[in-house]
Amino acid sequence: MSTQALSAATAGVPAGELAIVQRVQQLQTLIESARLVASGTALASTAASTTASPSAGQTASPSAGQTANTDFASALQAATTADASSVEGVAPAAYEPAAQGASGGGEGGEYEALIAQAAARNGVDPAVLHGLIEQESGFNPSATSSAGASGLTQLMPGTASSLGVANPLDPAESIEGGARYLGQLMTRFGGNTEDALAAYNAGPGAVQQYGGIPPYAETESYVSKVLANAEAYRQSHPSTLPAGSLA
Repeated sequence: MSTQALSAATAGVPAGELAIVQRVQQLQTLIESARLVASGTALASTAASTTASPSAGQTASPSAGQTANTDFASALQAATTADASSVEGVAPAAYEPAAQGASGGGEGGEYEALIAQAAARNGVDPAVLHGLIEQESGFNPSATSSAGASGLTQLMPGTASSLGVANPLDPAESIEGGARYLGQLMTRFGGNTEDALAAYNAGPGAVQQYGGIPPYAETESYVSKVLANAEAYRQSHPSTLPAGSLA
């Protein structure tokens, strides 16, 4: 359609609808171009096939119709994607692959063996470690915080490095590192689970300063929730015993 004809046809059309009309016109042009390219390819392939057929033992090349269909489909797909991504009101993200990322692991059943083993190695209660992970990340191994903590046990980069954790996003490494850190805090605070959990959340300096759980609403809530998670885990797993009681 000529510029004059398009202007006449779209006179009085609202701006938003005009953009769509123009895109439809562009898409039709692109489709027609793709069809012409496909038709030309089909003719060329047909001519070539009449002068040079494959010899015995050679693999036959795609037929003219197959080549034309492939070229047409590719051109149409490219034209449609490019046009749709620029239509007003359509987000380009709708045409992009879904973002990669692990979702939460529910109740963490897939990590129970790793949790039990790490808890036993580091002398901590597996139920408490389970409750800590549930509170820290919801069993999402890809969880990250705005402060920079990451992984199932939400280790900060410096803490992870000091614990020998090379990749905090690796579930096994994160669980081992979190268990090791919790074990160190348990030792530091005389086996007091509440103080150790408070230190895990607010830092050991704050616990030392206040002689126990610091008066921070976030930390107080954190300790309560981890212990509640641990108790719920014990109720659903009656055979769970503190690490020191494991055979």
